[in-house]
Amino acid sequence: MFGLDASFITSFLQVIMIDLVLAGDNAVVIGLAAAGLPKALRSKAILIGIAAATVMRIGFALVTTQLLAITGLLLAGGILLLWVCWKMYQELHTSEEEHTDATEAVTGTDIDRDGRVAGGAKPKTLRQAVTQIIIADVSMSLDNVLAVAGAAQHHPEVLIFGLILSVALMGVASSFIAALLNRFRWIAWVGLVIILYVALKMIYEGADQLLGYTLPHIPFVYSGPAH
Repeated sequence: MFGLDASFITSFLQVIMIDLVLAGDNAVVIGLAAAGLPKALRSKAILIGIAAATVMRIGFALVTTQLLAITGLLLAGGILLLWVCWKMYQELHTSEEEHTDATEAVTGTDIDRDGRVAGGAKPKTLRQAVTQIIIADVSMSLDNVLAVAGAAQHHPEVLIFGLILSVALMGVASSFIAALLNRFRWIAWVGLVIILYVALKMIYEGADQLLGYTLPHIPFVYSGPAH
């Protein structure tokens, strides 16, 4: 039976929000890469992208959870997550037209009756699109696993739930989430704040480890068991 204390509930809610925002972000990236393909090839490229991201998330989850337990790497993970926050911040300032193009590509609404791309995306081959998607997947899968692992510290069951939810959202609801985040941009901003909080918490606890637990425990930052 899961321990439903405040720490567990907080981690659980953080993981849901992180997965929601990053699944939508992943869908936008895949959509932009696949936007120049005709309908038949686009579906194949998106499917390959989702499958690759799923495998990468599982692999990164197995490695990341072990690495974060090593003294010093929790701090490094927090700093890396700050970089993720910066990337998200920059992406949130991209034009609404780019987000709309990506959302239309994922949902297929930019395809005309003859199966041709009606938008202004530059034509590309399946190989070009898949290469772009897989390269993006490496970065985004690591970002997702790192953020979820940071939020779910001390609660392995939440980490497992977060991984399953991440895969499910990509496979089932990525196009819906991309459209939702494009319409309600404030959701992505809330997600960014949560990931920033997780990054700062990881940095604080990582520094705490390196200094031999000499830092004062701040209630809103520290969520683990008492030492």
